[in-house]
Amino acid sequence: MGSIPDPGDISGDLTPPSFDDFQKQTSLMTSCTLLWKELSDHFTSLEQNLQKKSEALRNKLQTLDHQTRETLGVLEKREVTIDGSVEIALGKVEESKEAALIALHKGTQDGEVDNSEGLLLKLKSFCLKMDSKGFWRFITARKKELDVLRAQTPEALAECVDPAKFVLEAISEVFPVDKRVEKSERSNDLGWACVLVLESLIPVVVDPVLGKSRLLVTPSVKERAKNIAETWKASLDQRGGIENVKTPDVHTFLQHLVTFGIVKEEDVDLYRKLVVGSAWRKQMPKLAVSLGLGDKMADMIEELINRGQQVDAVHFTYEVGLVDKFPPVPLLKAFLKDSKKAATSILEDPNNSGRAVNLAGRKEQSALRAVIKCIEEYKLEAEFPPENLKKRLEQLEKAKTDKKRPAAVPANKRTRASNGGPMPPAKAGRLTNAYVSSFPAAPTFVRSPSHTQYPAAVPAYPYDRPAAPSMYGSRSPPTNPYAYSPEAAPLAGSYPGAPINYPAYGGYGNGMAPAYQQAYY
Repeated sequence: MGSIPDPGDISGDLTPPSFDDFQKQTSLMTSCTLLWKELSDHFTSLEQNLQKKSEALRNKLQTLDHQTRETLGVLEKREVTIDGSVEIALGKVEESKEAALIALHKGTQDGEVDNSEGLLLKLKSFCLKMDSKGFWRFITARKKELDVLRAQTPEALAECVDPAKFVLEAISEVFPVDKRVEKSERSNDLGWACVLVLESLIPVVVDPVLGKSRLLVTPSVKERAKNIAETWKASLDQRGGIENVKTPDVHTFLQHLVTFGIVKEEDVDLYRKLVVGSAWRKQMPKLAVSLGLGDKMADMIEELINRGQQVDAVHFTYEVGLVDKFPPVPLLKAFLKDSKKAATSILEDPNNSGRAVNLAGRKEQSALRAVIKCIEEYKLEAEFPPENLKKRLEQLEKAKTDKKRPAAVPANKRTRASNGGPMPPAKAGRLTNAYVSSFPAAPTFVRSPSHTQYPAAVPAYPYDRPAAPSMYGSRSPPTNPYAYSPEAAPLAGSYPGAPINYPAYGGYGNGMAPAYQQAYY
């Protein structure tokens, strides 16, 4: 039987480890160390990510708790203020009731309103009776008193039992669809009245305690306002699309959305196109902000600049505080430069040869007025002095006045037959009941004074002569009537001097055409 070797016996054969085994062991330890390091880094990263996410969740929970407390506070405040708002509303109803009774006892007449106090009483009378049709007719008949109406309409609407419903019924004749049977060109545009009434409704429906965060509009009226907005949007195709819809209609629609608080986030692109298309309206920058277009305003300003509406872009810039990104002075100078180019193109257009000078002059005057008004409104006199622009505008207006002034011709001087007019008989004045006209017989065809041929004795105005001293005096426009720099217009106009006294019109002694000759323009 074999014996078991003694483990402590070292007399047996022991194989010493080789160098290759040592290298393998070293490589294995190195690999384990690297793997351990990677695992350690990985778990460390996971721990850090978990900590960050935990911190983020903790912050969100704190924010949510804060918002929840604020919301609960607002809800509690709204609930508490309901009683106060109801008491205020009941007080107004009682006052309206007493005022209505007084108005019924006194009676109302449809006579003329000769002062602002009478106008306010008349408006209140319509509102107390909830006579929306009479109120609308009264408003639309007084466009010349727009400033007084804008100041007094909110006070009158406060007398209504349901102001929001009253306003919707008042403008329903023309918005969202014009229902009038008889329309006249003079009274066709009633968008100004719609905007006036909708703007006046805002301070009336604002909660007296919470402000604009809560509008005092009943759910049924608000739903009706939403349906009206959808009807208007559906009629865009009938109006010619977004590009061809009239600006008063656009303004009324956008103001309707803001007044009743029914702006839709999914319609923001539609609002943007409508605002840009009617950007020249004074209220559009504020409406754009109220419609939630504040974050798109920079792109809208860029679009206006590219379309040559630099003055409108300046208004939008100041409304949203982007003056540093879009400096106003370079925009105004660019606008003047573009207007000058447009005036020059009008002068060079052969289709406008008869009225090119007048059109170009009006174009420049309009541009100068817009820029001067913008400089004064935003206090830009230090950066862009308007003195030269004002002098240029005065020159254009003076030249226009001088052109309209008739030429001075002696009234009693008789024109000889060689100048185109017959001489009366020498003894005509001695005959009893004799009437001899110094005018020729009425021609069978009357030409426009602008195309009348002068008699042979009057020399034709040569085109190679220098420009007439008065503005637009010659029939050919000056070579460069708008030679001025937007930065500094010249003090002297392009048309110095006094107007030329042309010979008598058609040879008539008083220099005026006969009264029976109609001018066809």
